[in-house]
Amino acid sequence: MAVRGDSGDVVACAEAGVEWTAGFADLNATEFPMLWALTPYGDAVFNQRQMPLLLAEFDRLPAGLGGDWVGQARELCQVVERGLHLYLWFIGD
Repeated sequence: MAVRGDSGDVVACAEAGVEWTAGFADLNATEFPMLWALTPYGDAVFNQRQMPLLLAEFDRLPAGLGGDWVGQARELCQVVERGLHLYLWFIGD
């Protein structure tokens, strides 16, 4: 996970990555539209206006899908919210 600006420069990054499990594929797209977008192989990019939705989904995330990455993702969301032209990237393999 990383926060990048319009130019692609990395502004902040996480030490942990999403611990991908089959549970992510089982998330309901209606209940978790932001997290449902994550895939283990592709990138997902979220803008400043999507941060409240993403943070709310973290609050409802099933326990088995949590981990250190959630706290770090929350911190990166705050970086995006405080800045201009910043995006949170979940970077797949």
